[in-house]
Amino acid sequence: MRQVASRRVAGYVDLAKDLVYYGVMEVNIHEAKTHFSRLLERVAMGEEVVIAKAGNPVAKLVPINGKKREFKFGSAKGEFVVPDDFNDPDPEIEDLFYKPLPE
Repeated sequence: MRQVASRRVAGYVDLAKDLVYYGVMEVNIHEAKTHFSRLLERVAMGEEVVIAKAGNPVAKLVPINGKKREFKFGSAKGEFVVPDDFNDPDPEIEDLFYKPLPE
């Protein structure tokens, strides 16, 4: 599956776009057949899904009521807590990037 704004590579999850971007999702016919019930759940929540054949859009799943899901900033306030050290560097991850490989 891919969001129209960015291509999605198989086995790759782009959290910045998958969790934040709420637009039109585009899937190929095989994915639509395989995950049809999941797609219907997303459509029921207000998303639009475009089904493509060979990369060309051929159909669009839209909610019957025609209303798009509205998002309010701050609607999840109090449901989770961001730790104070959220943006602090993680030495283990830094080692993966900056530490020389063993020979």
